[in-house]
Amino acid sequence: MTVHCETTALGVLLGHLGIDLSEPMLFGLGEGLSFVYWDAKYLDFPFLGGRSRPMGIATRLADRLGLVLHVEETASPAKAWQNVARHVDAGRPVGLQLDCYHLDYFSTKVHFGGHIVTMYRYDDTYAYLVDTAPQGGAVRTTRASLAAARAQRGPMTARQLSFTLDRAGEPAAVRDVLGTAVRNTAHAFLHPPIANLGYRGIEKVAQRVTRWPARDADGLTRTAALMESGGTGGALFRNLYRDFLAECATLVDSDALRTGHRLYGEAAELWTRVAACIATADLAEASALLRELAALERSAMQVLAG
Repeated sequence: MTVHCETTALGVLLGHLGIDLSEPMLFGLGEGLSFVYWDAKYLDFPFLGGRSRPMGIATRLADRLGLVLHVEETASPAKAWQNVARHVDAGRPVGLQLDCYHLDYFSTKVHFGGHIVTMYRYDDTYAYLVDTAPQGGAVRTTRASLAAARAQRGPMTARQLSFTLDRAGEPAAVRDVLGTAVRNTAHAFLHPPIANLGYRGIEKVAQRVTRWPARDADGLTRTAALMESGGTGGALFRNLYRDFLAECATLVDSDALRTGHRLYGEAAELWTRVAACIATADLAEASALLRELAALERSAMQVLAG
């Protein structure tokens, strides 16, 4: 069962190329794990993110495996459709970045411009897509709604972006490149350019979370829900990274990977507890857990950095 939008799309595109990798492996090889805390005047409520920016996983995964990532963007709706239709007409699936708010099958209407789906067929009325399992897996939406979703502008959106993957020879063996992905993820987490990212970002949230109710009490419930069920795989993507490290440890004999897996198992449990505390407005406890998490994840990444 797929749980995260970008890795779901990448699984479809790689499957078309005859490459079969688990979703945690796609997430980890794509150096997807991160942390970002963002609070700005244009936001209704502070944002907590547990992964890299949209399309970051696709870019890094292609680099790790030696694949060719083709990305097209345009301001023209007509050109945007042509960019997708020519590939679908040739029998190949295409990834799309869009705002899920406009998609017919989304029951929860919230703007998120970094959502990614795969389109594999269309007719005069509908576009046929693959989304995450919680969103229905193989789904359809009207072509008008798809056009609106692709054209939406705002935070995290792209200019009607579409992408495909191609082979460039034989892909790299996973066991040969997983070490680079793990070390790169650890280095970025340990040495963030600003204090809102990585373990420093977690520390910053720990300092500020007790002030949140004054901003928007309803935002607490939304934030907790997004952390656990907003396409994160639970525990703000830490479940996915835990499972990635477990799979790596079956491919490479490494004490560091085994230790990292154990520590991220602990981190995943703590993040689920943080979400529960935020949902019930127990923000003092959430703050204490976040301080513990900042230290725990820092220790895990120091081990994984090698």
